[in-house]
Amino acid sequence: MSDIKNKIAKRIAEEIADGDVVNLGIGIPTLVCDFIPEDVEVNIHSENGLVGLDREAKEGFEDKDIINASGRYATIKNTGSFFDSAMSFNIIRGGHLDMTVLGGLQVDEKGNIANWMIPNKLVPGMGGAMDLTVGAKKVICAIIHQTKKGKSKIKSECNLPLTAKGEVDLIVTELAVMEVKKEGLFLTEIAKETTLEEVIKKTEAKLIVSDNLKRF
Repeated sequence: MSDIKNKIAKRIAEEIADGDVVNLGIGIPTLVCDFIPEDVEVNIHSENGLVGLDREAKEGFEDKDIINASGRYATIKNTGSFFDSAMSFNIIRGGHLDMTVLGGLQVDEKGNIANWMIPNKLVPGMGGAMDLTVGAKKVICAIIHQTKKGKSKIKSECNLPLTAKGEVDLIVTELAVMEVKKEGLFLTEIAKETTLEEVIKKTEAKLIVSDNLKRF
């Protein structure tokens, strides 16, 4: 499972441009930090009140005051800043994020995302996901393609309570990269170890296959 998550995180890191301010959410998104090239200058934002977040802390170098969205010990750049939640959400709601990367339970061909609750199960809380999907200029969903029972998480229409409606721009799984457009869900890339037929079979949503389909 860790290999799958790292594969998704590595591909998403390629979307980050020099100078971007990027929020990384809980789970797979926090792994993106580990794959950002050294020559790309990026400011990682965490909703718990940090900008300039860096990779996870090595054992023995943990600082209780520096944690990422997943609650794991992290590091911060010399140019990083700490602030309260009010300032953190001012950054989000003020449109200052170039990108946010969020995990998901489901995402669909209309760009809807459900990532905060499954009915009749314990709900840890919404967090800042609603604000992030609306406030960030680009929204990427980092999601494993299927559930453990083999059901597609890439839906024609989400059937779980929505976090946001029509806000997702890009979906990245271990099998595929898909762009959400007005015309539908465009399949632009597939993994090297899969086939187009497999991706289509494992995806509930209708896919529009790019004429310039690439592999990653």
